[in-house]
Amino acid sequence: MAKIRVFSTKSCPYCYMLKDYLNDHNVKFDDIDVGADYNAAMEMIRISGQRGVPVADINGNVVVGFDQQRIAKLLEL
Repeated sequence: MAKIRVFSTKSCPYCYMLKDYLNDHNVKFDDIDVGADYNAAMEMIRISGQRGVPVADINGNVVVGFDQQRIAKLLEL
């Protein structure tokens, strides 16, 4: 089973698109609100080199933005 973390904010429409996509495919993930958690935001920047959201960590593979094709490939959907 994949270990997935989604770094997001409450105001990001692409974050909702990513989370809806994962939910639609019954993929479990940890939703981390970087707008409310400074340490999580620093972790997201460290692993991705980016300040923008969403960032998905799928078994150690970092995906910046809602890259549906790459996410599907990583999750074998």
